[in-house]
Amino acid sequence: MLPSLLLALAAVVLVGRLLGVLFRRAGQPPVIGEVVGGILLGPSFLGLLSPATYHFLLPAEIAPLLSVVAQIGVIIYMFLIGLELNPELLRNRVKATLVISTSSILLPFLLGVGLARFIYAELSPPNVPFTPFALFLGLSMSVTAFPVLARILNDIGLARTPLGTIALTCAAFEDIAAWCLLAFVVGFVNAAAGSALFVAVLTLGFASVMLVVVRPIIARLVAGLEERSPTQGNVAVVLVGLLMSAWTTEVIGIHAVFGAFIFGVIIPHHSSLARTLHQNLESLTILLLPAFFAFTGMRTEIGLLSGRYEWVVCAIIIAVATTGKWGGALVGARLTALSWRESSALGVLVNTRGLMELIVLNVGLELGVISQTLFTMMVLMALITTIATTPLLRRILVLPDHRS
Repeated sequence: MLPSLLLALAAVVLVGRLLGVLFRRAGQPPVIGEVVGGILLGPSFLGLLSPATYHFLLPAEIAPLLSVVAQIGVIIYMFLIGLELNPELLRNRVKATLVISTSSILLPFLLGVGLARFIYAELSPPNVPFTPFALFLGLSMSVTAFPVLARILNDIGLARTPLGTIALTCAAFEDIAAWCLLAFVVGFVNAAAGSALFVAVLTLGFASVMLVVVRPIIARLVAGLEERSPTQGNVAVVLVGLLMSAWTTEVIGIHAVFGAFIFGVIIPHHSSLARTLHQNLESLTILLLPAFFAFTGMRTEIGLLSGRYEWVVCAIIIAVATTGKWGGALVGARLTALSWRESSALGVLVNTRGLMELIVLNVGLELGVISQTLFTMMVLMALITTIATTPLLRRILVLPDHRS
């Protein structure tokens, strides 16, 4: 089984990197190429084109091992996302951030819940109550991909502009809100009705302790490392803390990625330790994240969208997701006195979903809240909304061409 896993990882890393280069040259974030690579190696493309090759590269028996590797990769990735979050972004422009972020979360969430009422009978798994299904669909519509957005802004030369700063600030706030919502939904699904509140209280208590108690302690310890380079022992201690934080949230009844994200947030953003961790762990994700893309690709079966109804619903999901994020951000931005052009551009930017959406969708599929067919539709929505970001932005704003 190990040789099969190693071959699968090699294949998905190679294909993903090659497609990532091609997508980058086309003005798209490389991560989209890596995601597409995972899907192309799955049953939707390679499985149809050459079933023998597909079963050779991704045999069904490696799925459990691939899942474990994928989970570790996502945990490390979410830790890095927390590490990249600059708290100063959230302190500046607080009023504008709250208004824009709230509207661009609330509107797609409500539209998603409303859409759930129409597709629940056909696309929900058996025996799943309407409430968790609707909550999860609303959450899925509300996600913004902070790291992918940051890379898009850097590529098109907007990262240091006022509009880029506002977009990043809103994306950071929406990321935090999305993971809190995910924690609530997962707790709601995993817990019985009587204990769901208990899970929510434990989650809030954990986050409060980490941010209010542990973060100042970590800050004082990290400050002592600024005069010298962090050692391997320092990195090892952080990794133990990361795993324990992820384990704690998993035991509480929410997902391990929430604990990983929170642990990244409590480490000072500009410290030498943060830079060392980022340099060391980002290289590791080059190997581990493709396992997540391959695992997602194995779960994405476009053949499930076999009839007109499925494709119409998929188109409606894309339209609702785009309208919700774009419209919500547009209204919020106009309320904070941004121009129509800037507000529209901001709406396009926060509609970027990328890898964050895929993580949320995989959590929903593992929980059994969404069906395989709906999972496939939502994966296509995540890809299309992210791919559309740069072309739409170039139609709204005059941008320099930063393709390489």
